[in-house]
Amino acid sequence: MGQVSRQAKIVEMVKEQGFVTIEHFVNFFKVTPQTIRRDLNQLAEQNQIRRHHGGAGLDSSTENTSYNTRKISQLEEKQRIAQAVVSHIPDHASLFINIGTTTETIARALLNHQGLQVVTNNLNVASILSNKEDFNVIIAGGMVRSRDGGIVGEATRDFIGQFKMDYGIIGISGIDGDGSLLDFDYQEVRIAQAIMENSRNVFLAADHTKFGRSAMVRLGNIKQADRLFTDRKPVKNILNILNEHNVCLDVTG
Repeated sequence: MGQVSRQAKIVEMVKEQGFVTIEHFVNFFKVTPQTIRRDLNQLAEQNQIRRHHGGAGLDSSTENTSYNTRKISQLEEKQRIAQAVVSHIPDHASLFINIGTTTETIARALLNHQGLQVVTNNLNVASILSNKEDFNVIIAGGMVRSRDGGIVGEATRDFIGQFKMDYGIIGISGIDGDGSLLDFDYQEVRIAQAIMENSRNVFLAADHTKFGRSAMVRLGNIKQADRLFTDRKPVKNILNILNEHNVCLDVTG
């Protein structure tokens, strides 16, 4: 099978199955992993699929990819972003941390800090940080989502509003070309908005796959962040927004 036919079949398989591993493609097409990776990279550049660590999937504007898939997707990039984020957070600071696998990676990177005060609506973040005896970790009340340990609801938003923290660490599902911050869950967005409103400094952490990704709920705009942490330099239009609104850009790649 030629490259064009193989890539067409790859797109078809991804559409049918939602997520397909590199190993599955290798066994199906009887080619090397390097060949599949080249195919996936080319198709991702054409926006026909979304490249993930270990495979490929499709984006939906109405439903996020599974938590287990997101945990391994762009993991090395998230770890580099996490190290950059925590380098700007001093010991004994207070911070919000919202829902997401990127923010969970940041939480792990914070374990070398001292005396942090943390408010989070993410059970996974709370579990990671509660191992530090000198950290005070406060979990927001509300409804727990079984799929990812996120806590949402009006009670959660009201709880967040009782605090004024030094830093708000925000992960996001998508960033539109006009700078709009996008996510899939209206309730989750409401909590993230409250975190941004009650933080002295807003740190937005997003790997390059979030730029141009569609999601149906608008959280706000990238210009509301104080710092953006990512692994690749954004496109010119995003750079113009960052420069116009004095948003600091940290590129780890």
